[in-house]
Amino acid sequence: MKIPSAAFALLFIAGLVRAQEDARPVVDASKVLVEKVADAALPTLYLVGDSTVRGSSPGSSIVGWGECIAPLFDTNKINVVNRAIAGRSARTYYNEGRWAKVAAAIKPGDFVIIQFGTNDQGRIGDPANKHRADGPGIGPETVEDTMPDGSKEAVHTFGWYMAHFAADAKSRGATFIISSPIPHKQRWQNGRDFPVLSQWDAQVAKTNGVLFIDLTMSISDAYREIGPEKADTFFADKGTHTTREGAQFNAACVIAALKGLPENPLGGFFSDRAKEIQPWIPSQKSTVTNTPPTSP
Repeated sequence: MKIPSAAFALLFIAGLVRAQEDARPVVDASKVLVEKVADAALPTLYLVGDSTVRGSSPGSSIVGWGECIAPLFDTNKINVVNRAIAGRSARTYYNEGRWAKVAAAIKPGDFVIIQFGTNDQGRIGDPANKHRADGPGIGPETVEDTMPDGSKEAVHTFGWYMAHFAADAKSRGATFIISSPIPHKQRWQNGRDFPVLSQWDAQVAKTNGVLFIDLTMSISDAYREIGPEKADTFFADKGTHTTREGAQFNAACVIAALKGLPENPLGGFFSDRAKEIQPWIPSQKSTVTNTPPTSP
């Protein structure tokens, strides 16, 4: 089954915009410390994603929300392990075997929060995308990509990768939570950022019986409360990555979104600091619907 050419054109435009905005380098994984579980007897919360969850390198001005969220959990009750890595998409996180390592470590009672999307869009085969773009949609169709060594890769849709992660985690007894991406600096004031990816995330969650938090709008709504003058200071670059202060703010928005989930599954693990954060409840205006998206 081939993906419609119109979808490719729209994704190509999105890829060009991102290439102009930010080069998004692929970080050398050998220079990234692999976080380990501190106490194997406790449940573990694994964080999976890209540089908006974990910045590019220690000491960098770019900090992801996953680097600031541990103080919002009681680490005497739960481990918080950040396995996000900069420059990855759902496709490359899968292809590099990173998800397989996370899945192998999961035990019953664990949790996973996964957030991809920033590096997943664009035209497959465009060198600017560094072979990170997924196929658009959530179906089983594939698109062939010619790799630098001449080999061919059957690229799955964004939703296929996310559903694969969800199925693996569920089969191992974990609570799996899909998060939509954090918003860009320029795209939160009017409407929503990542409108189509957020819908795909929500659809994958519903179809696979896992949880979804609309972090895009949890953060956007919080930015609207503090105003653009303050929110703009949270970004370390043209509009994709956050400073430490911005990452701390976004981590609080993650907790707010988690508190808004049915039965608040992580509620028993929050620290005293997190208990002060009010739940974020999606408004009718911000709620992601299950209407099939028509453009990225």
